[in-house]
Amino acid sequence: MAKAKTSAFFCQNCGYESSKWMGQCPGCKEWNTFVEELVDKKSLSNSGKLKPAAEAKPVPLSAIKASEEERITTAMPELDRVLGGGVVKGSLILVGGDPGIGKSTLLLQVCRNLAEEKHSVLYVSGEESLQQIKIRAGRIGVFSDRLELLCETNLDIIRQVIEQKKPEIVIIDSIQTMYNDNVGSAPGSVSQVRESTGVLMQIAKGMGISVFIVGHVTKEGVVAGPRVLEHMVDTVLYFEGDRFESYRILRGVKNRFGSTNEIGVFEMRTEGLVEVENPSEYMLSGKPKGASGSVVACSMEGTRPMLLEIQALICHSFFNNPRRTAAGTDFNRINLLMAVLEKRLGMQLSDCDAYVNIAGGIRMNEPGIDLGIVLAIMSSKLDLIIDEKTICFGEVGLSGEVRGVSMAEQRVAEADKLGFSRCILPKVSLDTVGIHTDMELVGVANVREALDAIQQ
Repeated sequence: MAKAKTSAFFCQNCGYESSKWMGQCPGCKEWNTFVEELVDKKSLSNSGKLKPAAEAKPVPLSAIKASEEERITTAMPELDRVLGGGVVKGSLILVGGDPGIGKSTLLLQVCRNLAEEKHSVLYVSGEESLQQIKIRAGRIGVFSDRLELLCETNLDIIRQVIEQKKPEIVIIDSIQTMYNDNVGSAPGSVSQVRESTGVLMQIAKGMGISVFIVGHVTKEGVVAGPRVLEHMVDTVLYFEGDRFESYRILRGVKNRFGSTNEIGVFEMRTEGLVEVENPSEYMLSGKPKGASGSVVACSMEGTRPMLLEIQALICHSFFNNPRRTAAGTDFNRINLLMAVLEKRLGMQLSDCDAYVNIAGGIRMNEPGIDLGIVLAIMSSKLDLIIDEKTICFGEVGLSGEVRGVSMAEQRVAEADKLGFSRCILPKVSLDTVGIHTDMELVGVANVREALDAIQQ
């Protein structure tokens, strides 16, 4: 008689199952991702029974009535912007982030706002006791009785409570602590995470309940468990930022009901997370005056322009291999732009140490900040001071040309609103900006013209 429980190997990245350990996963081609787990084949086969064919009837596309999805606003405009206008009923939302970054605090504040708007909310915690949640809630503010707490990790019990209470919003904190009796492996394993998410998806879609799932991330920055977890949910949000800094960024990676280019900016304070309505002003606070190697650039995150201070420090190296460091942007992009300056301007940088930093700890990879990085490097190398009321944006190509970027008019409008008087931008974008601003617009076609612009 075959044993009910057997061992199998699962890929932690994509969930590929194998009867033996392999160095490379055939599914996602990642190395050293297989872990051994116990699988209850009998329970899994019983839980996966098929429905009778009479219950599954196909419907013609023309017979389906299209309607706008109903959304629930969270009273947090930054979060609503990332979600695409609010929480869609029956959606499954995954919130990932590093430990201690503020995921639980954010969702607890969302619960408070929703409860004040007369929405019934169930907060299920598998990591903290009721007393611990009460202490954190007391720091955030006053909560309504429409928020109910449950400390449980058994999904069967959680499902019974949800079917009994029928809340509008459910928070699962976290998916790595939940377990399904039908799966023989330990909580947090690939099988448990995948099957537990499948149960929550059935609850969300079958009962029309919006479910928030908290997921821990690995050292690579992805949600722990199989990659298929992100494919199962409707929305994937990542809470980013340095835990030692006060700001936090909520970024949408996947969203079936909205754009994935929007971000929300928050500041961590004693009373919890506070929305930052003007991130540009916040990022530019403390900018040095009269210092070389510093310039303000404009980047776009979705439909929101953000002004950033880009700093560069170029100094002679006393080592055979000069040191290159990039903080807040792509390291390889910095090397590429420095090679462009050496080739097109004859600027000697091969014997210099180069340090490039985006102040405030924020990370940006948009091509529109290329011109800002180039001007900061020029300013530090030649010891030129760029006027503090000057802003720049543009993409730099390999031949040294400054290419146009999207939403140039919105970038100039944001700079004008914050009091900047001069803008260095691609020459091809001058026509799109037009005469809608009183700022001095300096169009540049290549890096040499950009150098002339800051020497004036």
